[in-house]
Amino acid sequence: MAERTGASSRRSSAPKKPKKNQIPYGFLTVALIVVVGFLLYAQNPTVAFFWMIGNIFGFILQKGRFCFTASMRDPYLTGSTSITRSVIIAFAITTIGFTAIKYGYHAAGLPIPGQSYVVPISAATVIGAFIFGVGMVIAGGCASGTLMRVGEGFAMNSIAFLFFIVGSLWGAHDFGFWKEKFISSGPTVFLPDVFGWVGAVVVQLIVLLLLYIAADKWEKKKAGH
Repeated sequence: MAERTGASSRRSSAPKKPKKNQIPYGFLTVALIVVVGFLLYAQNPTVAFFWMIGNIFGFILQKGRFCFTASMRDPYLTGSTSITRSVIIAFAITTIGFTAIKYGYHAAGLPIPGQSYVVPISAATVIGAFIFGVGMVIAGGCASGTLMRVGEGFAMNSIAFLFFIVGSLWGAHDFGFWKEKFISSGPTVFLPDVFGWVGAVVVQLIVLLLLYIAADKWEKKKAGH
């Protein structure tokens, strides 16, 4: 017992290695991002815009640990729904924003952007969602979470990112077959066509509010409150 205590005290008294100052690396990285942005701007302003927005978005994701996988996984594993509620709030904000944009196009008599993404509901939706859900939990991240962790140097997420690319290319190559055989037969649902523009926003916000309340109650239940 005394020997174990002595070993423990020697470990605790051992000098700790000083942490490296990473601030200069941070400034150097920001400077490099800005320089690359100017170089891209000289060639193509649109690409430069995407470059800067991508870096800003990645920084926010990394610092906020914002990940759709965690929003679905954490309530089950830890009982925490903080990220879940953050995702719900993000959905509510984007619901209002995108509806305003789409309604503006509609009111002006212009084609509504994004209508090609309103695809039929079918068994493929359920099967695809299940496969993607299992895959992102095993990989430890969804698309955004995987990209964020690749930047942090996680080897497993780098492998997941590689096969994410492979699966996306394979899926795009065979999408015509799946669309013809399994997707085209289902109904399409565009909420403004069903409830009107205002009604669609109200219905979606009510659903999101109910989900937020459920998530909050779930966390309190898991915490024993």
